[in-house]
Amino acid sequence: MFNIALIGFGAVGKSFAKLLKMKKDLLHDVNLKYIIKSDGGIYDENGLNIDELIEYINSDKKIQNHPMYSDISFKNILENDDVDILIELTSTNIVDGEPGYTHIRESLKNGLDVVTGNKGPILLHYNELKNLANKNNLYLKIGCTTGGALPSVNAGTIDVLGAQVMEITGVLNGTTNFILEEMLKNKVEYEEALKKAQDLNIAEKDPSLDVLGYDTAVKMAILSKVIWNIDFDFDKLDINGITNVKLNDLLSADFSNDKVKLVGRASYLDGNFEFEVKPTVINSDHPLYSVDGKNKGVHYKTDILGDITVSGGASSPLNAAAAILRDLLYIIENRR
Repeated sequence: MFNIALIGFGAVGKSFAKLLKMKKDLLHDVNLKYIIKSDGGIYDENGLNIDELIEYINSDKKIQNHPMYSDISFKNILENDDVDILIELTSTNIVDGEPGYTHIRESLKNGLDVVTGNKGPILLHYNELKNLANKNNLYLKIGCTTGGALPSVNAGTIDVLGAQVMEITGVLNGTTNFILEEMLKNKVEYEEALKKAQDLNIAEKDPSLDVLGYDTAVKMAILSKVIWNIDFDFDKLDINGITNVKLNDLLSADFSNDKVKLVGRASYLDGNFEFEVKPTVINSDHPLYSVDGKNKGVHYKTDILGDITVSGGASSPLNAAAAILRDLLYIIENRR
């Protein structure tokens, strides 16, 4: 039996719980014991009743009102020493990576495999956390951090074994895709397209991470660290968003059947690391030309396998939770 703890119970966490029921045939030996939020959580030493939990979630009741809710915390998970795998889904913090960084570090120190969708700790502390996992013969799975359902990490590591990745190119942000497409389709400037994206809940009330290019940059930086085993100062990277893109820029590209997308590019050759995120005009021959809407895509140039592109990976909490499930199943299959 694999006993797991879930920290973070937002939209992705709730979707992950639903997947435990939807995919119970694959998870017959998985037992969810903890759901932890910042102010408490629910715990059952024998395993939570997933059917009852899903019924509760579907009733739109807050988990804080659950009859089993108490002031239990991450500390209790370590003290009880009764789980094998931690699922870490707290909110991303790219300033210091907390609280996810502490959750992941201490779990690895205490013998727990970890699956996370939290970009902050991986962006800022990947090498430390990966070395800790390796030292303790544990898994640290991070597929959800670089494009949700898109298997970008696996494609750039497992699926290119024996080859050298020389360059990574990514279109990894659905919000900027929507805004740029909206500007061109309805002939409006950036501000109006952003407002529509916000009205449709495609863009956050504070869209800075998306529109200033940081979301794309974080995902590209994580891929760079994972694939090339290098470290660098994220604050010094060349990052530009779409806030200065004008409708005329898009119209000029449209007349030649080109597209403007927010593109990340990183290369690592002979110890020389280059990195940039910026609005880029791409033509119909570009491998990421058709990555529109909520879809994402990553293109790898390799020395002996040629060019490899993965695209798609629809964006929703359920899709992100499916990426968490994919990593969880990888660990389970290798531990069975």
